[in-house]
Amino acid sequence: QVQLAETGGGSVQPGGSLRLSCVASGFSFAIRAMGWYRQAPGKLRELVARISRGGITNYGDSVKGRFTISGDNAKNMVWLQMNSLNADDTAVYYCYANLLTGDDCWGQGTQVTVSS
Repeated sequence: QVQLAETGGGSVQPGGSLRLSCVASGFSFAIRAMGWYRQAPGKLRELVARISRGGITNYGDSVKGRFTISGDNAKNMVWLQMNSLNADDTAVYYCYANLLTGDDCWGQGTQVTVSS
């Protein structure tokens, strides 16, 4: 099993920035990729950003150019730098890990609220 712990959520005004962190523990050697999804009230969970062990990144269309994902394989950590936040970014953000088995593991989620 892989356990994921997120930190860094909170409230910010439009145009502001936040940085989310996620650390994996347990069978972290089995991780193929890590990343972030988010879910806003009444909406489906959507991909925010993903980074493979090899450093290949993917972003959801709505965050391209504003969010940056980075990772440290040795520390089993990923970070999500979120800039130019707007109200549409308000959601619960979930860290996830995709394993070599094909399974996904999820963190508990952290709330991000963008409001004036």
